[in-house]
Order: sequence, then structure tokens, then C-alpha cells
Amino acid sequence: MTTVDVTYEKIHLRHDPRWSVRAGACDGAMVCIACVIEMMDREDVSTVRRSVALTGVGELLKSAGVMREILEQDERVCLHFTSSLLKMLQSVGEPATLEKVMQVLVQLLLEVKKEKLVQHVLHELQTQLCEGAGVRGFLLCVTFLGKLVDAIPDVALMLTTVHLCVLEAVCLRLLNPDEELKAAVCYVLRGVWASEAAVQSVSHTLRDRVCVLLLQTLTHASSLQLTINSLGLLLLVLRNAENVCLLMNQTHSEKEEHEEEESHCTQLKLQHCSLPLTLKKLLLSGDESLQVASVQCVSSVLVHSPSQYCAPFIQADIPEFLFECVSSSSEVVLWCVYDCLHLLCQEPLFFSHCHSVYGIESLVRSLKAALKLSNLEVQKQGLRLLTTILERQPKGVRLFPTSPGFVGVAEVVVGGVASSCFQVATQATRAAAALLRCFYGSGGQSSKAGVLLIQALVCFLDACRLAEECVTEVNVRENVFKAPDKQNEDMMQSFCVHLLQCCDTVYIPTVTRVCERGPCPQVLQLLFSILSLQFSLCPALMPDFANKLASSGFIRLAVENQAVLCSGNRFCLDGSLCHYRHESLNAACCGFLLKLCTCLLSQPDPVTSTHHQGVEEVEYVLRECLPSLCCRVCEWPLMLSEARTVSQNTQYCLLHLLYLSLVHGDRLLPDATVFSSVVHFMFVMQEQCDSLPPSVLQSALYLLTATQDSSPDLDWTPLNSIIKALSSSPFSFSLLSSPHPSLLRFIFRYPELAERFGARALAGWLAGGSEPSLIRKEGCSHSDPEQNSVLLELLERNPPIAQMLLSVVCDSEGTVAERAVGVLQRYLEAEQDCSPSLSALLKPALLQLLQRDTCDSTDNSTVPGCLSLVLQMLCVVHYSSSDQGDMDNTDFKLLYHVSNLVGKMRCSNSEFLLPALNYLYFCLAMSPLHTADRALSMLLCNTGVMEVLESLLNVSQSSSLTPLSPPPPLLSCSLLLFSSVITLNTDSLVLMCRVRLVQVMLDVDFSSPVVCVSECGGLQRPLLPVDGSLYPLGYSGTVCLLSALQNLLLQKQEMLLGVSVNCLRSLIDFLHRRRPTLVQHVVCQPWNLFLLYSLLNSGESLLLHPATLSLLTLLVRWSRGYIQWESDVACVCEAAERRGVKELGENTRHILKLLVTECSAFSLSEKLKQSINTLLDTLCQLTPSETRTSTVVYPLNSALTVVLR
Repeated sequence: MTTVDVTYEKIHLRHDPRWSVRAGACDGAMVCIACVIEMMDREDVSTVRRSVALTGVGELLKSAGVMREILEQDERVCLHFTSSLLKMLQSVGEPATLEKVMQVLVQLLLEVKKEKLVQHVLHELQTQLCEGAGVRGFLLCVTFLGKLVDAIPDVALMLTTVHLCVLEAVCLRLLNPDEELKAAVCYVLRGVWASEAAVQSVSHTLRDRVCVLLLQTLTHASSLQLTINSLGLLLLVLRNAENVCLLMNQTHSEKEEHEEEESHCTQLKLQHCSLPLTLKKLLLSGDESLQVASVQCVSSVLVHSPSQYCAPFIQADIPEFLFECVSSSSEVVLWCVYDCLHLLCQEPLFFSHCHSVYGIESLVRSLKAALKLSNLEVQKQGLRLLTTILERQPKGVRLFPTSPGFVGVAEVVVGGVASSCFQVATQATRAAAALLRCFYGSGGQSSKAGVLLIQALVCFLDACRLAEECVTEVNVRENVFKAPDKQNEDMMQSFCVHLLQCCDTVYIPTVTRVCERGPCPQVLQLLFSILSLQFSLCPALMPDFANKLASSGFIRLAVENQAVLCSGNRFCLDGSLCHYRHESLNAACCGFLLKLCTCLLSQPDPVTSTHHQGVEEVEYVLRECLPSLCCRVCEWPLMLSEARTVSQNTQYCLLHLLYLSLVHGDRLLPDATVFSSVVHFMFVMQEQCDSLPPSVLQSALYLLTATQDSSPDLDWTPLNSIIKALSSSPFSFSLLSSPHPSLLRFIFRYPELAERFGARALAGWLAGGSEPSLIRKEGCSHSDPEQNSVLLELLERNPPIAQMLLSVVCDSEGTVAERAVGVLQRYLEAEQDCSPSLSALLKPALLQLLQRDTCDSTDNSTVPGCLSLVLQMLCVVHYSSSDQGDMDNTDFKLLYHVSNLVGKMRCSNSEFLLPALNYLYFCLAMSPLHTADRALSMLLCNTGVMEVLESLLNVSQSSSLTPLSPPPPLLSCSLLLFSSVITLNTDSLVLMCRVRLVQVMLDVDFSSPVVCVSECGGLQRPLLPVDGSLYPLGYSGTVCLLSALQNLLLQKQEMLLGVSVNCLRSLIDFLHRRRPTLVQHVVCQPWNLFLLYSLLNSGESLLLHPATLSLLTLLVRWSRGYIQWESDVACVCEAAERRGVKELGENTRHILKLLVTECSAFSLSEKLKQSINTLLDTLCQLTPSETRTSTVVYPLNSALTVVLR
């Protein structure tokens, strides 16, 4: 640190002390910022003194916050200081001082951290660049700008948005012949293109210009610095696919030539340049850094679209020169070249130009050297390139004209397999597989490939055995030499998983392809041994791996090759004894099959979630019979039918193998052959009076049910043997308690089986919760909505199954019974209309169940648990068959029993009462009038039903509900039933007169000399204010009367519509006189919206009915607003226009005029306002007599007493 005070003696005394600060410690030099600024501005101050001053400022900037505190005192000083420093870039010639100026400027901007100051600096730079400074001035400005972009990343975005002129001026300097200046420009552009946000802001025009100028600059560059900076910028430019397309198809346009001619500076003449040729020239240079950069540029182009861009590079002989580079000892060069060649290999032109043949020897020599390096990534990349060449090499072009070439590749592959790195060994194994696929059948090379495959399999088997030994070693599992980032990772488990992946992706595909040409005992023995070891290395992953093996045909592969290559120590069909061949292969094959089958059997069924019966028993049978089971699969049907010459365990073994293969989609034999063989086997077993073990019975039944569709139906004899097998085996109960879908279909295919086992199978299926329709309904799964329900499918084919489901409802527990009802409901919903035959099938069954339950429930408290489900089913059936006409004798019997059961129940038994009252309501509301009258008479004669209904109505009218009160759905159902009873039991004329009487009483405020009115029941004393204002109705009486009038309107009876609306108008007038605040509350109730919606959507007759129009007028008038009724008024206007006003009745026209007059007072939409004005003009043009209406007055001749309840 300098100890010289930085001051200017001539002017320092007039400066405020606040601009002075001591640098560093207390004994540091004193720096006066005001003196420094003036020294920068004065031309009489020497360059040396300025440099010393800048050194002092630099020392201040090293102390965080000191310089910022000083400059924040006055923002103008800060701006002036930066402007002075920028001017020095043009006035100072000493390089060291210029470097200090740039350094201080950058540090100052970083210290102050103000965007405004950065913007000021960029503005000053723009001024200097646009003033036409010389080459040296441009160079200094651009150099400083490059340093600024590096130090402050946000400057890149500013250059592409606010200060785009600066960026454009910098880009134009690429046309200058000075290479030092162009190198500085490339450095600035590299900083801009490194920012993703900045690149997104650059216009397409500027982006294309930069690409073209960059390619020209790189092509003609002669200095190393310019070449390096250009390549760095090119790598960033090539990240964009559009830039790549432009550079690969760059042409010289007339517009560019015109621009060159008008340029005022000496520029290079733009010529057409080829990016591949330019990169090829750099590839030939001896500089490794240039080689690496050029190869990276080629790779950056190819990754966008190898099929599109490989051809130009191949035609430029780039692969030839890349193969020359693989002899390099640099790991970076090798990795880049390997990666680039791998991309070029994706193009068939690479092989048709014989680049693979040309470079294979160089690649082999390079790989031999690379395998000795410590960089494993280079080894993996090189082996990956070799694998791709071997896989894509055309068959018509020999890659190795002589044996030494093949031997060299084999040595490389063997060396890679022996690598201590598992990933390198895995890649080498893939290369070995590709090598074997290419040259397995080509003369002498075939034997060498076979030897290589066997050697690889032996090495991999040894690795698996070593892993098996290490898994049980605690010291190996608890490895203390783990890397710090691997402490929580089970390295032994990871290694075993890698072995499994290698086996799955490399060895299995390779061996299966080799065996397609002809089985090799030694290769198969090694493969089966490797597969067997996987079951002990990765037991957690074995279920999925075993499923994959079985579905890929490995059971067939094992048994077929065992039959071909191991004649076995077994008795042939002719009774002769066969001897073993390839005993080791037989042992490996049997061990693999045993572990595979045991793993498959231990997994639950994916549909029923149940396990196979007797896994230990099956394992014992397989262990005993597999070593001697050396027969072709085509011989198995004969062995199943030969009970005398073949042991039962051998037949059981065949059944288990067929079962496991079929379950996983591998059909060893045709379905018809399997079906007939299993049928014959079960028939023979029953003839010998042998009871099948549970595991054998399960396998045999699955084989039968899964292959039935491809086979003819059974006659009685084999069907009887199946019935006996199911009846005699205690396992049949467990089997039917969770049946497979195919077993369900098989049972209901034959009535004899359905009669014996159908109900149990249905109950078991429903208990398992496997029914897709129920799963969706209960929300327990997100199964495919297109998946067909098994039971619905059975019901569609065989409707009598519905009777059996009803028996399941009554004989099963709650969950199963509910699911059975759910299936029937979905079936009836899918059918939409219940056919007469189905209705005739279900109703007698339901009647029988009701009769039985009625006998069981003799007192008022005991109700069978399934009774509510039976009633739910009864509601669904009655609703589905409602369009079939009158109720028949069965329907009235059902009604009789349901009403009797209702009469026995208490109101608290809501679970039963809800479906029962629903059914009673359906009988009244959905039947013809004459039938409904008969049903009503039956209900009215049942005192118990009336008492239950009365109790529910009393609860519904209570102002307070307790937790023990019936639920709202039950109360609503009782109100609906009561409404139906009232509708059918009351004469409409009497009801109309009563409503008219109530209207008159409302008009006179319940004060009349001829009518005595008593107060509404339930009024409290003293009266509440609201009850007093509405006396004698009270608030509750008003609400009840309003609800009654709304319900009468909802019935849509012609005689009641008009009087109900008139009474409703009188009620609102009464409220307006007594309690004005309640009027708008009553009018704006949501129920009125529903009521009006129901009337307007009940056909043309009700849409323009006087009562509907009066109701709408009333609501518009008293709601104090029009908006909520606008759509309803528009609907009425449209209907009137369609029908014609003159076609309407007098009363309708009068009320319609009142409505549109009322609506015209509100703010309307333009379209509706025009429609209303037109309609009003039409109505006004009619004569007064045409719009006059009359009112019917009913005389009151006697005194009446009205009791309001």
C-alpha cells in the first residue's frame, strides 16, 4: 500500500474535509477524492501523478464501503468522476495507466452498485463509440466494455435492450481489419451471448449479422487470440438451433455486398465461407486447445440434428481427421473426439464413405491406450463409440478384412470387461454383444466371437458369485472407506442392482439372439446360472424381474432347451430309460426354473390380490420332477392323458408350468389343446377317485377358464367331473371366496355350475372389492372408466343372475350386500328402461324376500339388516319400470308389505324409512291416476303409515331440531309423500275456494264482520315485534302460507294457478302494509327463482300463461331491481313475438302490458329495450276493449271461521 498522500497542493485547501479519507489503517495515506477528480480533468497534471492518484483510489476501493460512503454524499460528484475516467481512455497513452483506469472504473461500479451509474457509463461509451474515434480509441472502449460485462452480468441485458446502439456499434467493428480490435469485440459478444436473458432480447436481424460476421472473422483469423475468442463465441452461438441453421447454410447476399461498398472504413470483403471447412482447418492445427474447441463446435452443431448436419461434415472429410486425432495422449482431446465421432456415426453416409473401415484400427489403438488411463469417462466414451460402429456397420461392408483387426477389437472388449469400474465393464459388455451379433456366423471369426461371449459370461458369473459371498459379509456391507458423499448409500446393494441391470440389458439380449441361430449348451448353462444368482442378490426386485422373464418366454426357453440338450434320466413314452446329456446344463436349468416359479407363485394375483395355494407343495413337486422333465412341450398333452406311464407329480408339474406361462401371457400350447388336455386330466382323476391337491385344482381351473372361449362347450360327463372336483375339495370354498374373473365367467357359462357355486362365487367376488364399477362408485381407485365391469357383463349375457345377486343381498354381510345392490343399480341404469321380462324376474324375487323379512320382524324394533338394501333395490326396479303402465298384482302385494313394515317402524329408524317412503312416493307419483287412487286407498287404510307420516310432519314443522331428530332427507321424503297424498285426496275446486277465501281475508287485513279469525297457533306471549306486526298470522304463519302457495303453483294445475298468484299478490301487499322490510326478503328467496324457472320451462302453454306473467310482474315490481329477472323477461318477450300479440287472450295481453310497462322503468340492455318498446307499442295500438279483463268474485253468504295452521 502506498504511504504518499494523494492530494493536489494548489487546490486541496479549498476542498471540504468530508472528501478526504485515510486509506487502510490509521497510518495510511490520505486520499482527497476532490483532488483526484480535478487531477483527472487537468491536462497540466502528469500521467505519473495521475497513476499514483488512481493507485490511492484503488487502495480505498479495497476497503468495503469507504468509497461508496464518500461518493453517496453527492451523486453529481460520482457521475463526474466516472466521466473523467472514461475520457482518460481516449487521452492517456501509457498502457499501465490505462489498465489502472479500467480497473478503477470497474471496481467503482461494483462498489457503488447503482444501476443509474452503470447506465451513465454505457451512455458515455455510446457517445465515444459513435463519435468515430480511431482504431485505438475503439479498442480501449471495447476492451473496457468486455471487462465490464465480465464483472457485472446485468450489463449484457442492458446492451441488448436499453443500449442496443452500443452493441450494434461494437458488432460493426468485426469488419475492421485490425485483429486485436476484432478479438476484443468477440470477447464482448461472448459475454453477451453467455446470458440467456440477453440473447432472448437480441433481434433476429442483429443475431443473424453476428453469425455471418463471426464466421467470416473465424475463417480469416490469423492471430491465436482472435481465433480463441471467435471459437469461444461460436460455441455459445451454436447453442441456438436457428443460428446453427444459418451458419450451415450461409450464403453471400446482394444486400451485404451493397453494404460493403457503402462502408466508410477499410473492411474485409465478405466471401462465402463454409463452417465445416473452417473447423477442418482448425482441426489440422497443432494446437490442442484449438483442436478441442473445433471438435466441440462440430459436436454442438450435430446435437441439434445429426441427420441434417452430418452430411456436410462427412463430405468435408472431418471423420478422417478426427480419427487422426485419436492418437493424442490428451484426455480432453480424446473425450471430445470420441463424442463427435459418435454423433457422426448416426448418419449412414459415415459408413458408405468407409470412414468406419478407415478409422477402426486407429480407434482400437487409441482404446488400448485409453484403457490404461485413469480417466474412466474417456474409456466409457471410447467403448460407446466402438459399440455404435459395431451395431451400425452395414452387413455388406466388412469392417475387418483380416483376422488381426477382429482380434484387436476383441482384446479391447476383453480389457474393458475386466475393468474395475462397473460402468466401463457394462459398456464393454455392450460392445461385446454388438461384436457377437455382427460376426457370430462368419467362419473363423464365429468361433472367436463364441469364445469371447463365453469368457464374458464366465467373468460376469464370477462377479455375481463374488457379490453373493459379499452380501453376507458384515464387514463388506459396512465399508468404512466410502466416499464422503456415499456414507448413507448401501454400496453393496447398488452393486447388486448394477449387476441385475447389466444382466437385463446386455447378457439376456445377447444370449437370446445367439441361441436363435442354434442353442449352445455352455452359453445357456452360464446364462441360467447367472439368472439363478440374481434371485439371491436382489430379492426385493425379483417380483418384477420374474414377471418380465416369464412374460418374455423364459419358461419355454428353459424347458425346450432342456428337452433338446438334456435327454434326461427319465422314462420315455415307450417305457425306455433315457440317459443324461449335459448334466450341468440340466442342473442350471432346473435351478433357474425352480427359483423363477417359486418367485412367481409367491406373488399375489394382480386381479384378486390372493396368493396361490400350497406354494411349498408346488415347490416340492417342481424340485422332484424338473430334473427328469426332459420332453418337448408338444409332448405334454399326451403326458397329461397317460395316467399309467406318467407319475401324478409329473402331471402336476406340467399343469403348474402351463399355469404360470399362461398367467404371464406366454401360451406354450394352443388354447384348445390346453383345454381338452386339462378336461381329460380331471376326468381321469375323478375316475380314479383321486382328490386333487388345492394347488393343482387352482392351476387346472385357471387353465380351463382362461382357454374356454377358444374351445367348444363341455357336455355333462366332463362337467360332472369338474363339479365333483369342486365339491370334494375343501379348497373350493377358499377358491370361490376370491374368484378370478375368468372363473366367474366359466361358472355362469354352465347353469349346472351356477346353481351349485354361483351365489358363493358372487359373494366372494363382491367381498374382494374387485368389481370395477363399484370401485369407481366408492371412489377407492382411479381405474380406467372404459374398463367393463365383470358382473355387468355377466348380467347382460345372463339376466337371471340378478336373482342370484338378490339372494346375495339377503345372505351376506353389509358391505357385500351393498356392493350387490350397487351392481344391480348400475345394471338397471345402463339398461335405462327395465324390460318387462327383467321386471317380471326381479319383482317376485323381491316380494319373496319382503315376505320372509316381514315374518322375521314381528315387533316394532327388529328389522333385518338387509331390508333397507332390499327396499333400495325395489325403488330402483320400480323407477326403471315406471313406463310399463299400470301396477299389477305383484306391485300391490309389494306395496302392501312395504306399508305394513313402515307402520311397524319408529321415526328414528331412518335407514329403513327413507327407502320405504321413497317407494311409497314412487307408487303414488309415477302411476296412472286410477292405479294411484287404489294405492292411496291402501295407504290411507293403514293406520301405522299415517301415524309415522304424521310424526315426521310434526318434526319437520318444529322450529328446533335435535341431534336425535330424523335426518333432513327423511323429512323431505315425508313431505313429498304427504304432498302426493294431499294432491290425490283433495278436490281442486274446494282447494281453490279456500285459497280465494284466504286472499280476501288478506285484502281486508283479517278484519270482517262476517268472518271470525283466530290467531295462528304457536305464537308466543308477549308477542315478538315481528309477530305483532303480522298478527294474526305471525312470522311462522306467513312463511307456511308462502310455502303452501308456492307448492300449489308448482303443481301447475289450471284451476289453482290463477288463484294462487292472486293470493300471493295479496300476501305481499299485506306484508307491505304491516312489515315493509320483509317484502324484498320474501320476493328474493331462491325458491322463487326455482318456481319461475319451472313454470317458464314447462312448455309454451305455461310460458305465456297469465299466472306465470303475473308472478313475473310481481317479482320484478317488488324486488327493487331488474337484473336478476332479465333473462326471464327476455324469454317471455321472445315467446310473445314468436306467437304474435294478437293471438294472445285478453287477460294475457293485459298482464303482458303490465309486465313490459314495469320493466321499461329499469335500465335494460339495448337489445331487450328495443324488444320491450316494440312489444309495448303493439299492445298500446290495441283498442281498450281488447285489453280489458274481468275478475271473478265469489259471494260470501254465511259467516265462516278460518283456522290458520
